[in-house]
Amino acid sequence: MTTTEIIHDMGRRARKASRLITRLNTAEKNAVLSGMASALESHAPAILAANRRDMEAGQDSGLSAAMLDRLLLNEKRIADMVRAIRELVGFNDPVGRILDTKVRPNGLTIEKTSVPIGVIGIIYESRPNVTADAASLCFKAGNACILRGGKEAIHSNLAIATALMEGGRSAGLPEDSIQVVPITDREAIKIMAQMDQYLDMIVPRGGYALIEAVVQNARVPVIKHAHGICHVYVDAGADLAMAEKITVNAKCQRPGVCNALETLLVHEAVAAEFLPHLAQTLAGQKVEVRGDAATQKLIPGCVPATEQDWSTEYLDLILSIRVVENIDAALDHIAEYGSHHTDSIITPHEDHAKRFLREVDSAVVLVNASTRFNDGGELGLGAEIGISTDKLHARGPMGLEELTTFKYIVRGTGQVRA
Repeated sequence: MTTTEIIHDMGRRARKASRLITRLNTAEKNAVLSGMASALESHAPAILAANRRDMEAGQDSGLSAAMLDRLLLNEKRIADMVRAIRELVGFNDPVGRILDTKVRPNGLTIEKTSVPIGVIGIIYESRPNVTADAASLCFKAGNACILRGGKEAIHSNLAIATALMEGGRSAGLPEDSIQVVPITDREAIKIMAQMDQYLDMIVPRGGYALIEAVVQNARVPVIKHAHGICHVYVDAGADLAMAEKITVNAKCQRPGVCNALETLLVHEAVAAEFLPHLAQTLAGQKVEVRGDAATQKLIPGCVPATEQDWSTEYLDLILSIRVVENIDAALDHIAEYGSHHTDSIITPHEDHAKRFLREVDSAVVLVNASTRFNDGGELGLGAEIGISTDKLHARGPMGLEELTTFKYIVRGTGQVRA
């Protein structure tokens, strides 16, 4: 079979599976999820062995340290995957919620009710835990899914999917509810993006090139989980100890993720006091600093920032820094270079905080907190499929509710339209 034939066949089977999933009630879906979680635990040795193959190949091909960290699985990360699925069991079923009810003058009762989207395609890179997160979330929300991970994680993704399908099947998971595209060629992405007869939605999450490849070819609705050029702005009068703590956490805790800090903006009134001490702390964390002319004067050895730096998602221990005249300049910078992902202000001024919250057009905007909190679990939303930077249908952490749509259910007693 050709690549097109293989993927179209997966689409046909997923469409059939999606209809079967709608027949499952909440208790039946939860039993399937419990089976998936248990199978992940029992398959852990096989999953770790598959991941070692991917890690070795990644090292041989020269993947960066940050990318290798995204690729790595260990016992803790598998345990986190298991825990996330078991948490889903305790979540309310997002399907069947009555969102609105009205009774028309002619006696018709109209209910706006949440329903599954149907078949969802997820295209992602590097992180094999996405396989478990996406499959379990899609299923809890009543959807079948087709997953296409990156070639660097192919063995890990297939091992995880095998465990999920085996555990779910034993508890009543319809066949073909979860499928992983076994083809690593980029042609598969284009085919999926144009497969509107079988896919109801595509969620791409990864680098700029991947997002563009999907968007340019898509005939299927796309919800982009695009790059995160995240900012922290340190305002005049800010608690500088707090600002340093937040900056280091946002940049260094896990630099290879989309909610990590990429550009630090510092008010000129506090730059001379703040930046030299921050630079020492960042040097201890092996962070390369790239700065504008004002930053270079305050940080010896600072690499001159280029225009491209302000619009670069490093996903690495690199931080660009710009000294700004005031909050207006900070807001202008974010408006020009930001990616509508996550931005934070460190300030004691409530009026400045309100302006920042109102004027920064990002999915998550924070005051006196790290950008790393843009996460479904950290925001109390539970597991998520990623961080949407779109504005329609879903924005920010995309969890169970965002994996449903709605339909109108109309009940009558024989009414006809005049």
